[in-house]
Amino acid sequence: MNQSEGMRINKFLSAAGVCSRREADRLIAAGKVTVAGETAELGTLVSAGMEVKVNGRRVGAVEELASKKKVLLAVNKPVGVVCTTTDNDRAPNIVELIDYPERVYPIGRLDKDSEGLLLLTNQGELVNQILRCENGHEKEYIVRVDKALTPAFLEKLRRGVHLEELQVTTLPCKAEARDKTSFSIVLTQGLNRQIRRMCEACGYHVISLKRIRIMNISLRNLHSGAFRNVTAAEQKTCCPCSKRSRRHSPAGARKPRARKHGERKTMRRGKRRTFSAEKERAGHGREKSKRRDAGVNRSPAPRGARLLPGEPRAHE
Repeated sequence: MNQSEGMRINKFLSAAGVCSRREADRLIAAGKVTVAGETAELGTLVSAGMEVKVNGRRVGAVEELASKKKVLLAVNKPVGVVCTTTDNDRAPNIVELIDYPERVYPIGRLDKDSEGLLLLTNQGELVNQILRCENGHEKEYIVRVDKALTPAFLEKLRRGVHLEELQVTTLPCKAEARDKTSFSIVLTQGLNRQIRRMCEACGYHVISLKRIRIMNISLRNLHSGAFRNVTAAEQKTCCPCSKRSRRHSPAGARKPRARKHGERKTMRRGKRRTFSAEKERAGHGREKSKRRDAGVNRSPAPRGARLLPGEPRAHE
């Protein structure tokens, strides 16, 4: 859909850097979004010249999106700060904490009791791209627990832990001891409070948890509560899954070859091939057709038996 026809309101809010599409749907359902002075509904289209407001605050218009500066920030989130942009939690909000002049919002979450690297952006498509492949990219954490580590505990983390609350077993991961009570762990999943749940399931309690890396973007020497711009080199390689996502998406998937009229699909030794009606009419497969029409079910010859000249094999 082009801009002359209009843009869906949730996509517009995401592209404008207000929030994710899912969060936009919540705001719309709560009646906090207006388009051209009227309360928006799910599916409302925003056309050129229409002014959009969220909670009475002007967001902008469709024609302003093209000139919007693209922002991607790496933030060191302190403990006690939340990532959600709603008013459900009265704790300090990460967006309010950094007070960036452009509208930005988090890519993913880092729970209130954890600290470390969090990405913020105003690019809705980038958020969708990273979250679509969230279960494939690496995230590295430093974890401290309440008692001494054991080789068995680390090995169990590496192999995967069954989380009864979520009814799922975590994927294999990397886990290495740093000292007696702390270890580093690299995950490729994004389950809710995953590391804390994994440790609890093994009889450990997490004392502190800090994320230090997301894909190729590291925390570096950022102080708690500080942020930096993600470099162009980091942005170029921070989402290697973008090509993979397009390849596996319905829009980017390779379309199967269209079969000609009268052509049917068959399988032979696990490989797809086609058998055309024209070939069959020309005489190919005539013996198969005769046996099929006659309902003959030829049993296989005993092992080692020799076939007479001209006698068809059982699998033909």
